[in-house]
Amino acid sequence: MNIFSKNKVNKAFYMGFKKNNFLEKFTNSQVFLPLIGFAGIIVLWWIIALFRSEMMPTPPEALAKNLDFILHPFYRRGPGDLGLGWLLLASLRRVCIGFLLGAIVAIPVGFLIGMNNTAWQILNPVIQVFKPVSPLVWLPIALAIFNSAEPSAIFVIFITSLWSTIINTAEGVKNVPAEYLEVAQVLEMPRWKQLVTVMLPASLPYIFTGLRISLGIAWLVIVAVEMLTGGIGIGFFVWDEWNRLNVSSVFLAVFVIGITGLILDYALAKLQTLVTHRPARG
Repeated sequence: MNIFSKNKVNKAFYMGFKKNNFLEKFTNSQVFLPLIGFAGIIVLWWIIALFRSEMMPTPPEALAKNLDFILHPFYRRGPGDLGLGWLLLASLRRVCIGFLLGAIVAIPVGFLIGMNNTAWQILNPVIQVFKPVSPLVWLPIALAIFNSAEPSAIFVIFITSLWSTIINTAEGVKNVPAEYLEVAQVLEMPRWKQLVTVMLPASLPYIFTGLRISLGIAWLVIVAVEMLTGGIGIGFFVWDEWNRLNVSSVFLAVFVIGITGLILDYALAKLQTLVTHRPARG
């Protein structure tokens, strides 16, 4: 066999190996199985739409009706006629403000009740009473306080973001290994230095777990709040489209809300990995 024939055989083998490698990656459980799950949801949607054709669009029909929203997410055609991208940004702004305010309050409170048994006995019953309360119950109270939809929505997100972060932060502080604190005492570290250099780094995985739970709940709540208060936002978009009996746009909103929530959680998990230098779970 001459050198040219050998090169052709080697190239064919290499191309076949690359093809097999691609197939292995595609059929990997982390890629292929989720695709099966999404395909199953679409098939189920299609079947239901066939039986409820007067109200429910099929997936191709919904895609065709939503092409304008998909291709032009940032259009402006009037004071109340905005693209889906602007509505999504308005909702994200409310969530970010409320969530950050909640984190600023919740993390110090979590440290306080985790380090001080008296504070735990005072605040834990309050947390346990208010934690199961539906976030939407706070909306009328917020409207009575602020007399405006915008700050009321942010207030509800703020309240929603407190409980999981407080509880997880306190749990993280209580689970700091005793050996770490003993070494800090041997080195005669001041209390504030123990807090910053020992307790905070050891508690970070717990804190981020609480933050991720709080952010997920906040994103759920803002949609419901906007449906009730109106204005500009993805929640009001859902309610407005339903009132127009435009179910195709409601399906689009479902996918946008779900994908945005996934991206938010992924971003916070990546931040956790960068800060703690350990892979985030989930």
